[in-house]
Order: sequence, then structure tokens, then C-alpha cells
Amino acid sequence: MQKNTFILLLAACAGVYLVGSIMIPLMDIDAAQYASISREMLERNSFLQVFDLGKDYLDKPPMLFWLSALSMKIFGVHDWAYRLPSLLFLGIALYATYKFTQLYYSTQTARLATIMLASCQAFFLIAHDVRTDTMLVGWVMLTIYLLAKWAERSDSKYFFFGIVTIAGGMMTKGPIALVVPVLALAPYWISQKKWAFFYKPIYIPGLLLLALLLFPMSWGLYQQYDLYPGKIINDRPIKSGLEFYYWTQSFGRYTGENAYKEMGYFTFLLENMFWSFLPWIFVFLWALFAKAFIIVKEGIFNPSAERISFFGFVLTYLVLSRSQAQLPHYIFVVFPLAAIITASHWEKVIWNNSSVSKSIKAFYGFHLFIFSVLIIAAGMIALVPFGNIGRIGVLGIVALLIMIGQLISKKTIGQKWFYISVVLMLGVNVFMNTHFYPNLLKYQWGNQLAGEIKNKGWNEDKMILYKIPNSNALHFYGQHVFANTKDSLQLKVGDWVITDAVNDSSLRIQFPASIQHYKSNWYHVTMLSLPFLNPSTRQNELTPFELIELKK
Repeated sequence: MQKNTFILLLAACAGVYLVGSIMIPLMDIDAAQYASISREMLERNSFLQVFDLGKDYLDKPPMLFWLSALSMKIFGVHDWAYRLPSLLFLGIALYATYKFTQLYYSTQTARLATIMLASCQAFFLIAHDVRTDTMLVGWVMLTIYLLAKWAERSDSKYFFFGIVTIAGGMMTKGPIALVVPVLALAPYWISQKKWAFFYKPIYIPGLLLLALLLFPMSWGLYQQYDLYPGKIINDRPIKSGLEFYYWTQSFGRYTGENAYKEMGYFTFLLENMFWSFLPWIFVFLWALFAKAFIIVKEGIFNPSAERISFFGFVLTYLVLSRSQAQLPHYIFVVFPLAAIITASHWEKVIWNNSSVSKSIKAFYGFHLFIFSVLIIAAGMIALVPFGNIGRIGVLGIVALLIMIGQLISKKTIGQKWFYISVVLMLGVNVFMNTHFYPNLLKYQWGNQLAGEIKNKGWNEDKMILYKIPNSNALHFYGQHVFANTKDSLQLKVGDWVITDAVNDSSLRIQFPASIQHYKSNWYHVTMLSLPFLNPSTRQNELTPFELIELKK
């Protein structure tokens, strides 16, 4: 891959990320909740003690909130301002992947790995659906690169920079930011018999630096929870905020101390990689087994090639898969390592190989079939759920023509395969970010009502949510913490009540002269169904809601 082509593809992926971050409203629950927490942190000027809608918040560490609040202080309260720091960390993840790969492989492999990571579906998703994992993947991959370079060059500055990035990752999502680099590097040092790396004196000042960097977060936790033990979070009394972050939230998933119990079976994360690591997932599995075969053949103590990416991915997967609570995005943290494994195998076996085996040709044909299915599915989604895509369709045609051009070119199968894959993902996500998601999020009630409130200039202080699922998008886009109650006795004349149509009739009995100011429909947009996507049956899937002013 030429340097200009690499830069062009990287810029195209970044462009799609930016379009999504600007055009797509924040989704409930996580992204909108974290944005709301960041906005509230800025409003309260409370950076060491974290609150969510006025209540104590104890789930994720504060780094995402700190940086997003700072971004909103500089640029204003906008969804793109909330996303901006996390987008920068996606760039850091790509940079670290490139630099790490260059340590052990050719520049060609580094370019392939970087573009593979940039064009996987997970990265397009977490560029706009920003959670802590978006930032975490940058911290962790940068840590692995810095510590690997320290080990290779014996330059202590890389070690201390690595300690800084570990601290940043731990303040983003807890001890996982330390665990993954250890799982990646320790087995590699063992295989090279570098026993000195397990008891170096430099670790003592490193640990002191780590403790110093973690102190602000730790002090905030101590003030908010340890000084006031017994606060109820998620229906459980919290003895210590420090214990929660440094133990319960991560290791408690194995001991049963953590309150969350969902999707706790071994293949859950792998199953979700079949969509999140598209279009590279099948080649990745091929590359992973090939790498495992080489390691077994060489033996534990006879490494001839880089093994950090292999151990980092496999051991992290094994650890995460044993957790009693898993979500699809948990595995994203090691996608840079998956991209390196895939790219190194791709470059070695098929990139410049003009004469490949029949089995590889069949594998290539299988991917062309999968790509054809994706193109047809994208076309149907483009034309059916939300009407014609208009001018955006021109970009789809251009992408399709580029893929056809690559298909009939004289490049090797590996090169055709690669470029078709990248262009397909770019084309699909341009459509998703400019047409599908913006239209879908019109059915998320919080952001649509917040827009109406702003346009009409209504008084937010009078508004109360009553027996309707909370929408963090409402609080963020409304730039206000709205009251919430399930007790009608707390309502009074003059309140503006946000509720669904089911509860309207009971309120009309209590407040017969109430005035309806706004009415619309909403849908849980993260739980798509075929009846909703079908315009002719969509109405049956929607839930009416309204804003009424209570009057006797």
C-alpha cells in the first residue's frame, strides 16, 4: 500500500467518524447518560465527586467526564463537544497500533493493521456512540506500545510515559487498563526468558507515580463514599468507593460481589465480534489459528516473531469471557491487537502473492458473497425504513463503482480483497451516519422533546417526568436536570408533566382542565425490530407521549 493511499483511506475513515459525531444525536442509555453527567459536572463545578441527575454516581471512573466537561467548557454544550475527546483517543489508538506494529513488522504491515482497525465496524460505532471503551482503547494500546518500546530500547522515559497512560486508562475504566498490558507483555517476556523484567527496580518509582496520578480520583471517592459509608447505589449499600473501583467493579465480576449479571457465557464476546470486527472477522480467526500453530510449533521458549498481540488478545478474551457480566463492547479494548494479528498474516500470505491456493480463492469468494449480502441489506435499509436517501445514494453508487473497479483490476487477490472491504465499510457507514441513525433518533423521545422545549422557550423548571422511562438525552439536550416522580400526589396545578398516553387519563381525572402542549411518539431505538423498520407496521410499535400543563 502506497503512503498516499494509506493517508487517503485513514482520512476517509476519520471523515466518516466526524460526520457521525456531528449528525447523530446521542443514544440513550450510556452515551447520553455520560454526556449528561459531564454537563452536570461542568454546571456544578464538581470534578472530584460525580453526580448523575443530582444523585451520587458510582459506576465508571471520571476521566471521560473530566475531558468531556473540559471540552464542553471550551466549545459549549454540544453532543460533538462531548464526543471530541473520545474521537482524539480513537486517533491515539490508531497511532499506537501503527507505531507498535512498526516495532516488530514492516511499514506495510503497520499500514494494513491501522486501516483494518480504522475500518472495522466497532470503530465506526464507538466514534458516535461514545462510552468509556472509546477512550480506553486508546489508553491501553498506547500503554502496550510504550512498554514494548521500553523493553526493546531500555529507555526509561517510555516506561514512565507508560505509567502515565496506565493511570489514564484506570481513571477511564478501572484496573482493566493495567491488566491488559500485563497479559500482553508478561507471557512474551517469559517466552524470551527475560526474567529481569519481573523484578526491575524501576517498578518502585513507577508504582509511586501511578499512585500519585490516581490520587485525585481516589481522594474524590474517599470524600464522596468512604466518609459516608452505607450510601445506596443500585439498591446496594456501598461501604467504600475505593474498594468499589479498585476491586468490586472489575474483580467482583468473578467473585459475585458485582451487582451486574448478564451474558456470562464463554462465546458471547466472540459471537458479537462477527458484527463488530467486520469485515475482517473471518480472516482474523484464520490468522489467529495460524499464529497459534506457529507458537506451538516453535515452542514456548523459541520465539522467532512477535507474540505480544497474540497473548494480549487471547488472554484478555479468556479473562473477560469468565466474567459473570459481559457486554459486546468489552472486547473492543483488544481490537488493535486483533488488527495486528490479521494484518501480519495478510501481508505474509496474500498481499503480494499473485498465485494463491484454491482454498484462499474460495475464502475470497465467500467474502465476496458476504459483501454482496451486506450491500443488498444496506440498499433495503436505505430505501425502506425512512424513505429514499436522495443525494446520499450517489455516494453509494460511487462506492459500488470503486469496488467493481477493484474487483476487475490486475491487483493481487489480497489487494483487491483489502480495498473492496475498506470501501464497503466506508460506504455503509456514510449511509448509516448521514441517513439511518439521524432518522432513527427522531424516535428517541428525549432529544426530540428537548428540541421542542428550546424552540418554544418553555420553562424547564416547571417540568416533571411522570411514569415514563427516563431519557438522559432530555437532560443533556435540555441542559437541565428535570424532576422525576411516580407519585401523582407530588404533582400540583401549574406543573408541566411529561408522561405517556396511558397515564394521561388518570391525570385528567385529577386535573380535568389540563392543557396538552405537545404530543408525539417514541421507540426504544437500541432494540430494533422488523415491525418498527417496516413503515406500514411502525405505528403499532410506537408509544405515545405528551407534555401537559396541569389545571383543575
